[in-house]
Amino acid sequence: MGSGPSKKHQGSSTHAALLGQEEPAEPVILESSRYVVVALYNYPTGHRANSSIRAGERINVLSDEGEWWKVRSSATGNESYIPSSYTAKVYHRCQYEGLSRKKAEELLLLPNNQTGSFLVRESQTRPGAHSLSVRKTSDQDRSSVKHYRIQQLENGWHYISPCLTFPTLTALVDHYSEVTDGLCCLLGEPCFIQGSNSIPVATGPIPMAVRKPTLNWKDADSSMIFGKVNEDSLVSEGLREAISSYLFMTGDCKDCSQKWDS
Repeated sequence: MGSGPSKKHQGSSTHAALLGQEEPAEPVILESSRYVVVALYNYPTGHRANSSIRAGERINVLSDEGEWWKVRSSATGNESYIPSSYTAKVYHRCQYEGLSRKKAEELLLLPNNQTGSFLVRESQTRPGAHSLSVRKTSDQDRSSVKHYRIQQLENGWHYISPCLTFPTLTALVDHYSEVTDGLCCLLGEPCFIQGSNSIPVATGPIPMAVRKPTLNWKDADSSMIFGKVNEDSLVSEGLREAISSYLFMTGDCKDCSQKWDS
């Protein structure tokens, strides 16, 4: 008796043949343990219900064939070949690489997200910079997305407002998850990813924000700003840097040439 391809592989082999590609004998898992891959578009394009891979789903990359990847949805188990440009990498559950402003809005406005859902994405216009995108609800009870540019000091610290600086993006997210401090709302859950019950994160411990007691500026003196830094200081290194930069630019600092200890 002759034997033909099994039903399990017949569909994917046909799809590969239509694309002029050969079905790999043994799929090779390419997904790194440092990030997950998320689909940004429905594929095939058209109505979401008719797509094998849907926007917002976590996908496993089975094989890399240049601009086309063979992937499997973690949400549905569906397999398909999709363009590699239809995907983005996600680190620490919320930090996206290769995501545009428009696509960030589309993902955050999907049904499983709610007010406070957010993501951090690389800026496509300013290399090395980031933006925070947050879903909010307007007065008309309609959802929209607000974007905040995340600036970076020369020492590598991050901030949205110059008076609040953070050593890492994780620390920034932790802070705005507890207090709004000018944001449209508290940060809630990261943008929902279908099929992402457990998302691996980058190896090594994630830096945590250190919450210091509130500083009463009426009791502050110059030694707290220009004195030597220690662990008990109520003025963060980032705030000291910001004040120094401001005084230098305004010409009000008589000792701006002196570098603060770090």
